[in-house]
Amino acid sequence: GRDPIELLDEIEDKLQVTVCPLSWPIGMGKSFKGVYNILQKSLTLFKAHQKQDTVDNIQITNLADPKLDELLGSQADKLREDIELVCGVYPKFNRDDYLAGHLTPILFGSALNNFGVQELLDCFIQYAPGPKPRETDIKEIIPESDKFTGFIFKIHANIDPKHRDRIAFLRICSGVFERNKWIYNARSDKKFKCSNPTAFMAQDKTVIDTAYPGDIIGLHDTGRLKIGDSLTDGEKLNFKGIPCFSPEIFKYAVNLEPLKTKQLTKGLAQLCEEGVAQYFKKLNSAQVIVGTVGVLQFDVIQYRLQNEYGASCRFDSMEYIKACWVSSVDENKLNSFIKNRSTQIALDKDERPVYLAETRWSLDREIKENPEINFHSTSEF
Repeated sequence: GRDPIELLDEIEDKLQVTVCPLSWPIGMGKSFKGVYNILQKSLTLFKAHQKQDTVDNIQITNLADPKLDELLGSQADKLREDIELVCGVYPKFNRDDYLAGHLTPILFGSALNNFGVQELLDCFIQYAPGPKPRETDIKEIIPESDKFTGFIFKIHANIDPKHRDRIAFLRICSGVFERNKWIYNARSDKKFKCSNPTAFMAQDKTVIDTAYPGDIIGLHDTGRLKIGDSLTDGEKLNFKGIPCFSPEIFKYAVNLEPLKTKQLTKGLAQLCEEGVAQYFKKLNSAQVIVGTVGVLQFDVIQYRLQNEYGASCRFDSMEYIKACWVSSVDENKLNSFIKNRSTQIALDKDERPVYLAETRWSLDREIKENPEINFHSTSEF
């Protein structure tokens, strides 16, 4: 319900990007009548207390048209003033500036009432960039390539609680994905078939036969896929740029129902595989540590453990402020470091050593005193 000019000023101030309104609201809050599309020079009226599934666009090429007064009454003159001001103050839309990140189009509407959503999607399809080349460890993959490639960027367990299913989300980078065709997983060095690849639109999902660069599809998974996996038609390569960031809030899980240890262990492992949090196991104990970037994530994990796995736990705080993956070109030096710091070493879900720092000062000291050890703030190194 705020004044639209104030909203645009805030966006420019907070995001440091020039805005370009492509539509303009007629009234706000209770006085909202609809929007005027500046580019298409058309009027879309809002139907209060009615479904907005079908929207009629009324062509208003000239704002001086008396038809505007018939439709909007006293708000017609205010719209004329607003459009004159907007066109004078804000720059015209330029797609090159948008693609360079210097300018962002702005459209007004209401997701709650499904009003203006179609216009937003149409604008996205018309102006948003197509698939871009992606870097791998051996070469750059261009979307026009005939060979199929893609990577897993998200995993969601129990997307349908009744079926206890697990969906891995795949982004197609090049070539054509085909249903029931053999796919090669570069990490596991194994091939598999997917008989029910799924496309999603809000809560609806449909089985698809093919997918193309830029598409995102869901693969039903039994645990063979992980975030960051590169899938191809047989070529062994790994996409870059999908790191696992270092958490800064750490708590250890305390099982409240010992008879459900198996459910708790499975639930924590699967939820952490989704990227909700990170899972570490202390080197010198069986203690399970969960690391996140926000406190709220612990509440989400507890809720999902209880409702999806029937397991209960509490999280007790730990005095760690940073986790760093450690590596070295000298394996003996690395093993010696791990042995000497065993109380502060944990293993991540992939069994890689991680140094848990209690203070920033202690981390800086370890980095300074161990120049042969590399400390990484992301898992991609």
